[in-house]
Amino acid sequence: MVIDKNELRQQIFLHLDGLAVAPTAHYLKQKGILDFLLEKETVKLEELSNHFNANEGYLNVGLRVLASQGFLSYLVDNQNNSVQVSTNSKSEYVFSNFYLYEDVVKILEETDFFTSVQIENTHINRVSNLFDKFRNNFGITFSANKDELAIQQQILKHIEGYLVAPIVVSLGMTGMFHKYFMETSFKAQEFHKDPETFKVILDFFTHLDWFIHKNGNYQFTEKGLFFAKRATAYGVTVSYLPMFKKLNQMLFGNASALREIAIHEEEKHVNREMNVWGSGGAHATYFKVIDEIIIELFNQPIDLQPKGILDMGCGNGAFLQHIFEVIERHTLRGKLLDDYPLFLVGADYNQAALKVTRANLIKADIWAKVVWGDIGNPDLLAADLMENYKISLGDLLNVRTFLDHNRIWENPKNMNPSRISTSTGAFAHRGERISNNLVEENLFEHFKKWSPYVEKFGLLMIELHTISPKLTSQNIGKTAATAYDATHGFSDQFIVEIDVLHKIAAEVGLQPDPVYFKKFPNTDYATVSINLLKG
Repeated sequence: MVIDKNELRQQIFLHLDGLAVAPTAHYLKQKGILDFLLEKETVKLEELSNHFNANEGYLNVGLRVLASQGFLSYLVDNQNNSVQVSTNSKSEYVFSNFYLYEDVVKILEETDFFTSVQIENTHINRVSNLFDKFRNNFGITFSANKDELAIQQQILKHIEGYLVAPIVVSLGMTGMFHKYFMETSFKAQEFHKDPETFKVILDFFTHLDWFIHKNGNYQFTEKGLFFAKRATAYGVTVSYLPMFKKLNQMLFGNASALREIAIHEEEKHVNREMNVWGSGGAHATYFKVIDEIIIELFNQPIDLQPKGILDMGCGNGAFLQHIFEVIERHTLRGKLLDDYPLFLVGADYNQAALKVTRANLIKADIWAKVVWGDIGNPDLLAADLMENYKISLGDLLNVRTFLDHNRIWENPKNMNPSRISTSTGAFAHRGERISNNLVEENLFEHFKKWSPYVEKFGLLMIELHTISPKLTSQNIGKTAATAYDATHGFSDQFIVEIDVLHKIAAEVGLQPDPVYFKKFPNTDYATVSINLLKG
């Protein structure tokens, strides 16, 4: 069977869309907000929030998510700090089909089937019934109207996302996609301790043409192999399902309950182990580009090179270890380490991460300083490095990956009264809406803090971005922007457009080096950028 990889890649994006859209659509419909919208046609966010006693920040994120799918029209007026939502030609029909999401949302809400790494048999009968409903397209009659048919198919792909994405991540994390299983036929009992449960899943995947089932044996099809090899693409979004599980409460109840945790208590809104697993695979392409930049920088004449590297948000130290190995093996500096040692610094806000980083770097026989650091307080970090290690933060190349948007929120200290944001984003903190003007001013102050320390050798960053809902809706199946906006918007993170990041950086005197700037994909709907910002 010849497979169309572009079509299958589109299915992954639609699956990711579904993970965000299904609970959002279900809870907004259940509350009556969507019927209210149909009646009013155009409504201000503030009126909606007040009328339904909703947490305005998260309601804003949810409405923008639906707009990104083309189900609503969304307009943010930064000059007047207001948001307006309107129904469009699709709204009435699409809202009438949102009942289809109920079954997957109820399983998400009432069980741990979609949120656990291990697949257990506790809820398999309920899931099996859902598989059967899906096989029968929930009993719907497909419309002869082209536009209505497209909406029905879009919603079914969203539901399919819930039926495959968490399972694919579970199987990927527990070894199912080992080369042995991918290249040979196997029986259900060869892999899983509960073969009957596993067989239910394999039979459903066979229905999707991911497997061939013959004489009790299963074997991957080319289509199945495509998805299996890209299992990590699902990991980050699936890791936020514990948050989507509580979305109704976030929208209409205690907005901060998921984030109220004691010191050393595990995060409630995200499965961090799964998040790291997904990130590691999904980000490999970006790290290859970083390698090329690192090699070029450390092949310069020695007097033009930084004395070392600071990895802010070092996690488990793997990225810092990787960078050291790239420099050691592939650069001029690597040949001169005895005379010009490389000062490596790993900094993180999380004490557990620091402990793991120290252990991993010691095991790899790599000399590095591992210190506590807050991305929002570079002055404190600089003072610590100078006082304790005689290292100047400004002499280092500052590197970070997907971190700046996850800074802890602080209200700007000196709001520029003339600032009018150009962002279309929806931002919140513990349920309260944060205006786009405030987000830009906060980003300005954030970069301002770092500018003295990065103007010499630069800030090398991989960053995630939003795009306008209209642009997302015009590129359904080509971008994960809807999923990114939902996971980050509901978890109080601040992803802005690429041009907004560049604009704010320029205000503090930092410009992206055009030689090293990259965006992914290289289109107007890019959601990831690589920048070397320098003074």
